[in-house]
Amino acid sequence: MSLRVRPDPGERAQLDLFRSSPGEIAPRDAQDLMSWPFFSLSKSRRATPIDFRMGETWISVEAVPDHGMATIWDADILIWAASQLIEARDAGRATSRLMSATPHAILTFIGRGTGRDNYDRLKAALDRLQSTTVATSIRQQHQRRRHRFSWINEWQERLDGQGRPLGIELILPDWFYAGVLDRALVLTIDRAYFALTGGLERWLYRIVRKHGGRQAAGWSFDFEHLHLKSGVLSPRKRFAFELRAIVQRQSLPGYRLSIDHGFGKERLAFAPIPLDPLDVAMRRLKLPACG
Repeated sequence: MSLRVRPDPGERAQLDLFRSSPGEIAPRDAQDLMSWPFFSLSKSRRATPIDFRMGETWISVEAVPDHGMATIWDADILIWAASQLIEARDAGRATSRLMSATPHAILTFIGRGTGRDNYDRLKAALDRLQSTTVATSIRQQHQRRRHRFSWINEWQERLDGQGRPLGIELILPDWFYAGVLDRALVLTIDRAYFALTGGLERWLYRIVRKHGGRQAAGWSFDFEHLHLKSGVLSPRKRFAFELRAIVQRQSLPGYRLSIDHGFGKERLAFAPIPLDPLDVAMRRLKLPACG
């Protein structure tokens, strides 16, 4: 059964409507979402909670069986929202947690098709984002304080007189909105990210982009640490096998991966691929890249 949640008139009345901007804008991701296990990495339905503890940081993610947990593909909608908010803020436009857009605009931005099946999958993703609940200590002044929210508070379709879709309105939670509007908590990502088909690949790109950034020397994590931070249900041996396969494919845009075997531990090392200055200049001029 599909969930259709109408915004609470009380909350909606307090928010101005933010209309998304057309045209091509840079994709931005929220750093908190890139660093920690907030989403299912599987395309099959997951109802098993994520219960993560590392030092003083803890995260609990729960799903309802009817919809399953929000996936890393569903999180593309949050990347779209973050990108719209940052673009508007930098242009001096007012932003709001209440956002409006056409399904076509969202689907095009995240690299999906715009047919009926894709529209239905978009609505299913919105259902999962709304029905998945999160509790975390991240960005809480007191680490023991519990902050519980859903990725989308509420959403609804707007239809014309013939029942044809006009657009979608959704309300973002305070926790996500506040993090996005802090300049230190958003990173630009490669648009090629949306073409990555594997859940583990997508998660790995986000953690590599967050920690490796543009540091020439790169960064590294041991496999055990990565397995813990991924929140996956698969055993460590299977996780390591899949990680080695990603290294062999070298499929993460903008980064070179390798495996080190120091101190008796298998470690994933990653570093940014140096950019060709001519390609950078041509991209700025919006000309075809060389090669």
